[in-house]
Amino acid sequence: MRIKKDDTVMIITGKDKGKHGKVLKVNPKKETLIVEGCNMQTKHQKQTRTERAEIKHQEGPIHVSNVMYYDPKDKIPTRIAYKFEEGRKIRVSKKTNSVID
Repeated sequence: MRIKKDDTVMIITGKDKGKHGKVLKVNPKKETLIVEGCNMQTKHQKQTRTERAEIKHQEGPIHVSNVMYYDPKDKIPTRIAYKFEEGRKIRVSKKTNSVID
C-alpha cells in the first residue's frame, strides 16, 4: 500500500467526498484504512456493571481506492510513485515530483 499511518488523505468518492483528514490506522490485508473524522458510524454499547449503555460515534474503515494522498504543502491531492535513491526506496508526489518522506 502506498498510503501509511499519519499521512493526510482526501476522500474522492462516497458520502464524505471532498473531506480530508489524517490516517489513524491501516489494514493492509483488507486494503482499508481509518481516516480521522470521516465515515462516522454509530455503535450501541451495552450496559456493563461499571459503564452505562450509550451510543458511540466512531470512524469506520474506507477502502484505499476511495482515497488519495493530500499534499499539505501544495494543498492538492496527488498520486504516489516510488523512486530509488542511494539504494533506498522513497515515495514521491507525481504532480510536483517532491519527496514525501
